[in-house]
Amino acid sequence: MESGQTVTVFGAYGHTGRFVVAELRERGFVPVLSGRDAAKLQAMAAAEPGLDARPASVDDPASLDRALAGAAAVINCAGPFAVTAAPLIEAALRAGVPYLDVAAEIEANLDTFASFADRARAAGAVIVPAMAFYGGLGDLLTTAAMGDWKEADEAHIAYGLNSWHPTAGTRLAGAVSRERRGGRRVRFANGQLEYRTDAPPTLDWTFPEPMGTRAVIGEFTMADVVTVPSHLAIPEVRTYMTAEAAEDLSAPDAPAPAAADERGRSVQTFLVDVLVRSGGVERRAVARGQDIYAVTAPLVVEALDRILTGRTTTTGVASAGEIFDAPDFLRALAPHIAVDLPS
Repeated sequence: MESGQTVTVFGAYGHTGRFVVAELRERGFVPVLSGRDAAKLQAMAAAEPGLDARPASVDDPASLDRALAGAAAVINCAGPFAVTAAPLIEAALRAGVPYLDVAAEIEANLDTFASFADRARAAGAVIVPAMAFYGGLGDLLTTAAMGDWKEADEAHIAYGLNSWHPTAGTRLAGAVSRERRGGRRVRFANGQLEYRTDAPPTLDWTFPEPMGTRAVIGEFTMADVVTVPSHLAIPEVRTYMTAEAAEDLSAPDAPAPAAADERGRSVQTFLVDVLVRSGGVERRAVARGQDIYAVTAPLVVEALDRILTGRTTTTGVASAGEIFDAPDFLRALAPHIAVDLPS
């Protein structure tokens, strides 16, 4: 799509933000570079000829208004989202433009639904939190697996990562989330979020080939426990992570992701295996790809394109599976993501 529309990217100079800026340009949009660090913005603008740099701070509403002036939408790539989401959403509502973020922070996503659902719906605004690898992709796959089911007994979302070299932003967001829930872990069971102090279980999960059976951390809870139950009647939503990736994430000396190809992607690969059950019947949806940070860019930019071209099913605060045609959206992500969906 050669739209030429401007889109403000807050946190444009961050690891994921740079992928989003590149994807926007590839899709014909004109990114407006924004964020809190003016020096980093200017350096990025110098390397990206023709792009406007607009420093802004979440504690300065006027600066956010300037950053969004004339833009068709805003994408928030700057964590911790517990700090940035609400001020950016307020600015988007003032500007009358859609807001999308790539937050994997469970508490920040909960805050967005709780604080803005009524206002956004009344204003006819579109706010899509967690439009990323965690939260967005799992929700789309779960929705696609559900098909014509109106409800299911349980959903299992298993993340098969061969490694996980976290960014500084991931580490900071994780620390903020742990602090907000007092170090407890969280799961979605019995139709509600449950906070627990016991250790999560370890078990084996049989992924589709070639990954096969791997040890996983059960109830390794991601943003899917917010996005999926926000619109699907599933009382049990469990998420799992391959044990080696979980160990990488917790290792204090784990390196940051390193570029390994011309697109800047790392060598990390992923397989997301979603299984939904209802009355003894199972349905499955699977996605495969490379680099969880890089793949967030086509996810959020495809969402943006669909919002701006009216290919949505609702307004207000909505997760990816609720606001978009999930199977069509997933198939549109080729060649970034390969999917196997129920027929």
